[in-house]
Amino acid sequence: MSYAAQSDLVARYGTPMLIDLTDRADPPAGTIDAAVVTQALADADAAIDGYLLGRYSLPLATTPALLKDLAVPIAVYKLHRDTVSDKVRADYLDALKTLSQIASGAVRLAVAGIEPAASGASGVRTTDRARPLTPENLKGFI
Repeated sequence: MSYAAQSDLVARYGTPMLIDLTDRADPPAGTIDAAVVTQALADADAAIDGYLLGRYSLPLATTPALLKDLAVPIAVYKLHRDTVSDKVRADYLDALKTLSQIASGAVRLAVAGIEPAASGASGVRTTDRARPLTPENLKGFI
């Protein structure tokens, strides 16, 4: 299951930009190359899954709107072959930052029953060794 679709990319960035990024035919066909878009969306899904894997059971039953919102700028960044604009780079870095926050638990997804239960252990836990000097074996010294 993909977190975003080609229609989401078109809705946010427009058809002309996607044609510029995906039309790699010689001579140019003047249309969006669906195979290139599919590969970029798969790359974005893999990146997102990498962040979610430690905290959520994959695949998710439903796609939260936040993940779709993060998948779109990641996919557009992946579509660029050369340099990217400052806006595209900033959106990509913001998406990665949000994914890091999801992975750390600072941001939680609204997916019921997926996040693993807390272990209940918090703070430092120590186990002390057996004491070789006890009142019984120190009789006569004290």
